[in-house]
Amino acid sequence: MKHFILCIFTAKIYRLFIMVEQLLDIAKYILPSVVVLIATYLVVNKFLIKEIQQKQLAIFQQNSNLTLQMRLQAYERLSIFIERMHATSLIGRYYVQGASVQDLQIAMVQGIRAEYEHNLSQQIYVSHEVWQTIKTVMEQEITMLNRIGSSFEMGTPAANYIKALSDFVLNPETTLPTDIALETLNREAKSILFSPQ
Repeated sequence: MKHFILCIFTAKIYRLFIMVEQLLDIAKYILPSVVVLIATYLVVNKFLIKEIQQKQLAIFQQNSNLTLQMRLQAYERLSIFIERMHATSLIGRYYVQGASVQDLQIAMVQGIRAEYEHNLSQQIYVSHEVWQTIKTVMEQEITMLNRIGSSFEMGTPAANYIKALSDFVLNPETTLPTDIALETLNREAKSILFSPQ
């Protein structure tokens, strides 16, 4: 009986040995495949992450360039608005032969307000300081036009109003709000244009 048990035990060990040997044979083929799969995954994953980061950086730079371009266009449009708000520019655009002071005054004020409304959307591209300067200059220009216009009687020819406006604007002691606004716009636009990104 001992011999029989020993044979069974030996047979079981032999079968176990065969099974381990088969598992080792299988592992011999699977293990390198698993190592190659893991290495491939790591390399591809690293490559894909790098590609995604490069694409995100490119998109960010493209958006940054677009935003800069839009901001600079806003400064340009607001500079044009300020130039067009200047009294000499208004005279050239709104003076009509035979008009009265009040006709010219109303046309100039309406022209300023219409251009302001046309440029309202530019405020999202400029600083709060610049936009407040634009609003203040507009109000000061309208006040100046109304103050000078109110010194004339109804029906006075517009030529008298033009002379009074010209004298006021060309006075070397007068600091015009439009000049201050242009300086503020210019300073901020240059700081944006020449700032390191």
